[in-house]
Amino acid sequence: MFNSDWKSPATLLLAAALFLAAGNSGNAFDINSGVSKESGPFDLFKFGFKAYKNGQKQEAVEAYRYAAEKGHTGSRWALANMYADGDGVVENDFEAFKIYSEIASEGVEPGSEDTGFFVNALLSLARYYRQGIPGSPVQIDLSQARQLYFQAASTFGVPEAQFQLARMILAGEGGKTNVQQAKKWLNLARKSGHAGAMSVFGNVLFQEGQTVRGLAFLTAAVERCPPKDCGWMQDLQEQAFSLASEDDRRVAVALAPQVYSQNE
Repeated sequence: MFNSDWKSPATLLLAAALFLAAGNSGNAFDINSGVSKESGPFDLFKFGFKAYKNGQKQEAVEAYRYAAEKGHTGSRWALANMYADGDGVVENDFEAFKIYSEIASEGVEPGSEDTGFFVNALLSLARYYRQGIPGSPVQIDLSQARQLYFQAASTFGVPEAQFQLARMILAGEGGKTNVQQAKKWLNLARKSGHAGAMSVFGNVLFQEGQTVRGLAFLTAAVERCPPKDCGWMQDLQEQAFSLASEDDRRVAVALAPQVYSQNE
């Protein structure tokens, strides 16, 4: 199963935007309004969105499919997510991969309302290439994953992409290891409040001998970690704390609230 835990704050904001757009659409969004497969793509999308919110996922899938066939990017994105998560349909990562690939291959105009869908597709494809899809033609391709993360990180400034790119660079996945380059991406992501980037950034500093500053970032990250990531962040912090002196630990804990807001 494709791990859906990657979903970033940007994705959640995108979902919220879709909800607001649907909520402002009036009666056309009513699932009893007579929408059919001949309806326009946006009406079909609104029908699908409302049906999904009401737990009528089969109707949602059908509406999204018709809208996707008519070129509606948001419906393609929603349908791909449902396949990736096995949500209302049989889980099919390869089908999701194909839809994300269609979205990514079409590109996006600067400032387009489809930008969020395009970026999300890049992140999804990067993760598929990083993990591969068993039983499908999609094999692990770390170079391609790294390139996709770089595109999302550099062109669109997505913190999650910056974080994942940095992790690949640190591990030498899909290219050469470059600690300074990884630190640059981690620093950018943690300035946006990405707790994972803050944790890894702190660990790198600690390993470089910047003991107090590294411990401070590790501590700040643990204090703000999302539940799904708290375990590995706490492990990093505890490992570093076990190697530090009592004085360094005390100073780092006191410094943690300050480093969280630093933009240096």
